[in-house]
Amino acid sequence: MTVMALAAALLLLQGPADSQAPADAKAPAKGGGKGKGKGRARPTGPTPRMADGKPDFSGIWNGGGPIGDIKQGLMPGEEISLTAWGKKVMDSRQSKDDPEANCLPTGVPRIAPYPWRILQTPTHIFYLFEGNIHSFRQIFIDGRPHVKDPDPTWYGDSIGTWDGDTLVVDTIGYNDKFWFDFNGHPHSDQLHTIERITRPDLGGLDIETQIIDPVAYTKPFKIKFTATLRPGEELMEYICQENQQDAQHLQGPAGLQ
Repeated sequence: MTVMALAAALLLLQGPADSQAPADAKAPAKGGGKGKGKGRARPTGPTPRMADGKPDFSGIWNGGGPIGDIKQGLMPGEEISLTAWGKKVMDSRQSKDDPEANCLPTGVPRIAPYPWRILQTPTHIFYLFEGNIHSFRQIFIDGRPHVKDPDPTWYGDSIGTWDGDTLVVDTIGYNDKFWFDFNGHPHSDQLHTIERITRPDLGGLDIETQIIDPVAYTKPFKIKFTATLRPGEELMEYICQENQQDAQHLQGPAGLQ
């Protein structure tokens, strides 16, 4: 086997390699999929609700955000316009340096191509991620404001409020380390996201995200992805760092393999 063929085989077999494939090549849910339950129909039924009548987002989900290219989720009439700084950063990025491919958190709105779970309480919503470092994200829905000077983090400081059956999640306090997608779309530590999350029925979770970052983009833009419920599944103990051999074989500018 040639060196190039061996490298290609490793990319297909090792952990985070799935994250480099286009979203629509891996799962019926826009935004990615790992293969467990691949090809199954979206579950049907009414939207489940909490005791207080609010939609219950709990469950195992797949997809719901960009993987290969954030542009796949652009809403009608929206466009991505980079600043000079943003273009310089994006043009300089190499595939081997993609944080997600190196087993680091995806940040927001990116999603790893692995299942994730929502746990919902009256005061908090937690995202538990199977992929990469088994990271978690917490959204406060207890009425608190943003902290005045948040420490920069991968998932930021997320405050959720209800607008009818839609959860509006306002997040600030991000670091500038994660990429929006494998193509390397950047952001700065001034990133501000506003997500509108709805569960229109049993099987789907619609996530509309407005990206606001005047350092990296000349104007805000909106994307939308849909996660699909995976009933009967559980999160697996997947350790991305264990035998991780992908990143060293990635070559060229971000988005190329």
